Amino acid sequence: MRIAVVTDSNSGITQKQGEEMGIQVVPMPFMIDGETYFEDITLSQEEFYQRMEKNSDISTSQPAPKSVTDLWDSLLAEYDQVVHIPMSSGLSSSCQTAMMLAAESPYEGRVFVVNNHRISVTQYQAVKDALMLVRQGADGAHIKSRLEETGKDSVIFVTVDTLKYLKKGGRITPAAAALGTLLKIKPVLIILGEKLDAYAKARTMKQAKTIMLTAIQKELENRFHDGECRRCHLAITHTCNEAAALEFKREVEERYPYADVIMAPLSLSIACHIGPGCLAVTATRKMDEENEEDQGAA
Repeated sequence: MRIAVVTDSNSGITQKQGEEMGIQVVPMPFMIDGETYFEDITLSQEEFYQRMEKNSDISTSQPAPKSVTDLWDSLLAEYDQVVHIPMSSGLSSSCQTAMMLAAESPYEGRVFVVNNHRISVTQYQAVKDALMLVRQGADGAHIKSRLEETGKDSVIFVTVDTLKYLKKGGRITPAAAALGTLLKIKPVLIILGEKLDAYAKARTMKQAKTIMLTAIQKELENRFHDGECRRCHLAITHTCNEAAALEFKREVEERYPYADVIMAPLSLSIACHIGPGCLAVTATRKMDEENEEDQGAA
């Protein structure tokens, strides 16, 4: 079977990277001061943060249903099936919309929408896992099943530099934001599956990084049973904070010499809610390629 893989720009995969990987990337729309922009099409990372600095009114949206089905139609003219991997259903309605569209004729049984509760670099890893399964000859139903089974084998810890955008998005009250700003609090947040939740509080970025590293170590030991990080992917991500992210990446590489550590910007859909200057560390359990080949042979 010929299987096409589709994701959205919440994965952090650019249009150019999508071409190189052989996948399709649906650009996420943003409303900025009443105008619609599309991530990595008419809105770059640099332009997004410039508009954010100017206090533009920025909100996220979801792709128009017709743009999604038009893409599926064009792919199904060439491929037998489509595996569509949107961002977590708990963080956007775009996943539920795609699932409803896929249940209709002529997409039922041909388009498989994966709800594997991921975003940003963890969603990117899900795309890489899907491509691995395609190479092994899996069909769309099996790929969807495996990605959803392993969907929660990932975690993101992120610290924010300012409380302004959490207040703007209604995630904390204005009073809490004012007090936190006065006390110079830098909250550490956790993205685990479908939610962005508070995890801990720090007074400095150095303390926040220590908290995140301790937290990721606990996840590796207790949930992934991989304290040395031999069987997990690690990633350092950031929002308009590349120099600090590079330094953080070096710290993580020294701590986990057996791990492959990548670095990438957080997707704009997250940046919209937490603002610039953020740092994050993520862990994702590796999908065992040998086991997948054995399953395929069985």
